[in-house]
Amino acid sequence: MTIIIEQPQFDVAVERKAAGDAAELVLDGGFAVPDSNAFGHTFRDYDAESERKKTVEEFYRSNHINQTYEFVKRMREGYGKLDKTEMGIWECIELLNEFIDDSDPDLDMPQIEHLLQTAEAIRKDYPDEDWLHLTGLIHDLGKVLLHPTFGELPQWAVVGDTFPVGCAFDECNVHFKYLKENPDYHNPEFNTKFGAYSEGCGLDNVLMSWGHDDYMYLVAKENKTTLPSAGLFIIRYHSFYPLHKHGAYMHLMNEEDNENLKWLHVFN
Repeated sequence: MTIIIEQPQFDVAVERKAAGDAAELVLDGGFAVPDSNAFGHTFRDYDAESERKKTVEEFYRSNHINQTYEFVKRMREGYGKLDKTEMGIWECIELLNEFIDDSDPDLDMPQIEHLLQTAEAIRKDYPDEDWLHLTGLIHDLGKVLLHPTFGELPQWAVVGDTFPVGCAFDECNVHFKYLKENPDYHNPEFNTKFGAYSEGCGLDNVLMSWGHDDYMYLVAKENKTTLPSAGLFIIRYHSFYPLHKHGAYMHLMNEEDNENLKWLHVFN
């Protein structure tokens, strides 16, 4: 599938000091990030009292207990075959109109609205980066895993913050206390700093907790996407908040990861 995105004209200036360098993009105006979420609280506040708090915490309890190294390997092997169905981008987007993300403390709107808002906010700030607009539009399409066509997986196996499995869980993970109930937490093969990995091995060689991020990454990669490596990096790691918000797990990254992380920061 080839998707062509026309370049609109906005009244926002983006000064480009070096083409393609995320660190050199300077915004002047553009998308205004609101001060509070849909419930009047600061973003990603998991302790704030709201109608979503209980749902979100119960989600992370299930997620943290069940996301083991063996579970992720089994999911990757099964879903990596890409044998569920074949459909276009807009068909996938329309499927997401049925779902609300139980892990998100900030909004309770259908996912189709989130995708369109993300793509348009990026296009407003970065009108010349058409690959980034497209990445924003499709970054959450892996949430079709919630649909019966794709196996109707439980939310804990589809959404939420992601983290590496096969090595020690960092304490910056949301609701870390529940990771102590994960079988891998007590497994000496997986509960050290490097675990099954080595320093600088590259995130491409690290298993991440299974969900929509990794699934969409596999779909795009196996279908020989023309997105740049930074686009694939954003798709696979946009929910990896321990990394891009807290700077955890950087000992596993290689040089390419460090370059792509600049674009992930732009995206978030």
